[in-house]
Amino acid sequence: MMEKAPKALRLHLALMGRVNSGKSSFLNLVAGQNVSITSAQEGTTTDVVEKAQELLPLGPIVWLDTAGYGDKTGLAAARLGKTKSVWERADVIVLVCEGNQIGEEEQRIIDETAARRLPLIKIFNKADILPHEGDGIAVNSTDLSSRSDVLNRLKAELLKVCPEDFINPPAMLGDLCPQHGHVIMIVPIDYEAPKGRIILPQVQAIRDCLDHDQIITVVKETDYQAALDNLKKKPDLVVCDSQVVDFMVAHTPQDVPCTTFSILMARLKGDIVRLVEGAAAVKALQNGDKVLIAESCTHHAVEDDIGRVKIPRWLRQKTGKELQIDHVAGHDFPQNLKEYKLVIQCGGCVQNRREMLSRINRCESAGVPITNYGVCISELKDVLERVLAPFPEALQAWRRVKAA
Repeated sequence: MMEKAPKALRLHLALMGRVNSGKSSFLNLVAGQNVSITSAQEGTTTDVVEKAQELLPLGPIVWLDTAGYGDKTGLAAARLGKTKSVWERADVIVLVCEGNQIGEEEQRIIDETAARRLPLIKIFNKADILPHEGDGIAVNSTDLSSRSDVLNRLKAELLKVCPEDFINPPAMLGDLCPQHGHVIMIVPIDYEAPKGRIILPQVQAIRDCLDHDQIITVVKETDYQAALDNLKKKPDLVVCDSQVVDFMVAHTPQDVPCTTFSILMARLKGDIVRLVEGAAAVKALQNGDKVLIAESCTHHAVEDDIGRVKIPRWLRQKTGKELQIDHVAGHDFPQNLKEYKLVIQCGGCVQNRREMLSRINRCESAGVPITNYGVCISELKDVLERVLAPFPEALQAWRRVKAA
């Protein structure tokens, strides 16, 4: 059901504007319920309010209701900081104005939107009492009877500006083997696997295979060899959790392509070539170098957590160096990136692609290499070249940086 679509797969619409322009009222109107608190008092919205919704025929979206520009209260700096962080994950900016007024605050938002090459839709709110001619959607957010008309006009604008990779999303792995081909997925069940469920990238991979009419066998690593032995024909692709990548490579025939779920996420959510190039920085790490490990979710770290325990341990074993390793989680991403010699980003299953690309670009601007869990772990296990075989461009990039 679309109602269960993960937030990372939804189109992210950021509501922006000056304080008291009616952003929260507009959200309540299009959502058909009181999502955000509204008040005549300026600065009512403080934290970013998220609301998932279905907008057919677009499908699943998530609204990001932000604090307004021009806030002069004591919490102004903190509120604006939260608002600015939304730029990193917004796919479309929805600018709510008082009528068609484009003042200094609105122009700041328009300029920032243009600089980031994001689509912009203008909402001329309070149209019942203010001028509203121009290139925007005129609305009166307090008129609940207008909801259907406003939604139809909003959807028409979104279809015009919506990013192509949302309307026609790329395959996760369905394009890596033929229709009716056979994919084996090796899924360890460890302390980090949710009870009664498997983790999100594995669920997405299964669904992508089904969408491409492919046959899937899901096994634990202890049953992988038996699964291979029982096949009359070799599989077209094998995918595993990064934690058992060395096991998979050791037990998979050389003529069978194989990779990891996290490397698939590197292609789906980010820029696999740049993340592969970033992995070359591992061999250059020196004593005292700082490494940042960035997790998109805020899960409770278990005893042998992949990001907080295993990767740091494998890094120190591989390099033989004493490294300073920092961690961030959720939407937090430090401003002092230049302090780090390497950033290792998780697969990003709960992030949208724009936020992941934004992190890659920020690291590139700071001159800091960035890679992701799957690519990094495969390099630490000395199997990266093998698991990049399904991705010729990334494999070529790895061979190039490795030879440099």
